[in-house]
Amino acid sequence: MSNPVLRVARALALLVLACWIVPLVCTTTIGPDRIGVRQSNLSGVGEEDLEPGWALAIPGVHTIISLPRRYEYLDYTGDEVGMQQPLQIRTKDNNIVVLDVSVPYRIRPSEAWQLVQTGNHQRDANDRYRFQRLAEETTVSVLRERLAELTSSDFYSTDRRLEVSATTLGILNEKLGELHLEASAVLIRSVKFREEYEKQLQQIQLNEQKKLLDAAAQTVANEQQKLDNYTQGTNALAAAREQKWIERRANLERAYQVGIIDIGDDTAAGGARAKLAALTPEERAKLIEAATAALQMTPEEAAKIDDAYLMGVQNVQAETLQYDQRIHAEADGVNARLQAEADAMVAKVRGEFDAQRNTLLATAAGRAFVAWEAAQYVKFAPELNFASGDGVPSVLRLREFALKFMGEREK
Repeated sequence: MSNPVLRVARALALLVLACWIVPLVCTTTIGPDRIGVRQSNLSGVGEEDLEPGWALAIPGVHTIISLPRRYEYLDYTGDEVGMQQPLQIRTKDNNIVVLDVSVPYRIRPSEAWQLVQTGNHQRDANDRYRFQRLAEETTVSVLRERLAELTSSDFYSTDRRLEVSATTLGILNEKLGELHLEASAVLIRSVKFREEYEKQLQQIQLNEQKKLLDAAAQTVANEQQKLDNYTQGTNALAAAREQKWIERRANLERAYQVGIIDIGDDTAAGGARAKLAALTPEERAKLIEAATAALQMTPEEAAKIDDAYLMGVQNVQAETLQYDQRIHAEADGVNARLQAEADAMVAKVRGEFDAQRNTLLATAAGRAFVAWEAAQYVKFAPELNFASGDGVPSVLRLREFALKFMGEREK
């Protein structure tokens, strides 16, 4: 039993060892910033670029060549970043200019294996790739050729400088394409002339800036003039529109107040209505048409035009005032007549009442009634004197007293 178990254990150990040794021996790791190219001793350079990761490389058969994936920089500057020096170029107008130029470039994607085929992946004595040296030589040649087309004044013209930089980049990429390389930009970072010419150039630049400033000021003035003209035109148009609206309101107010019908010198109340009643249907239709135009009504609104629209507010008010005065005068007359009739009727009734009352009072009963009413106002002296001729007090002679009080004589 132990022999089979031992054999299985040995097999597993060998398998694990093989799984560890084989990748270690037969693969090569390509870093994330590198491009791999497989070269075989049997078939030559593989026609593909290897991506970062593990790449199959059988010992004695394959060789993995690793090239930089990142951008390389050609810095033609005076700093210590790169090996290159600033470019001295003779301009088109025969001036020497010193340029700081930076050109980032890289191996074209999917063309690293072609670069290896040409042998430009080899390193020289300075431990540089051959394609780096060729890229520098090509770049210097193109820059000297293309930038020499600029005049001294072109270098401080941003538009012209950018235009030549773009053209130079296109030509440079055509040349670098033969080396399976590509540049992303041609950056002119600094421009320096001789000290004497630098002062002249600064003055020229100042003059150019002043010229641009003057042109900008002129543009601002022209635009301001346009704005002023537009503002004045707008104000004039607004004033004209306002006058039209005022005129329109005045016409409408006149049409509503005075009316459409011409009453001439007849300003008496009711004259406008009399003239309106005397119009023929044709004349009335023309008058309604004139009212529609004066009052600015639509055909639907024109159907509502009646005598009040044609006569106007003032004529209607005059008629209303006249009618009010006439009705009030008639009412006052009726009131006075009825008041007089009422007063006459009351006087007549009162006269008849007094006559009947006097007749009734003239009778014995009437006189007795009057005496009875008057008796309440009779007062005797506090002390009575009973002395009389016959010995009987006169106050006790009641019949005689009553008759005298009633104004009658005893029979």
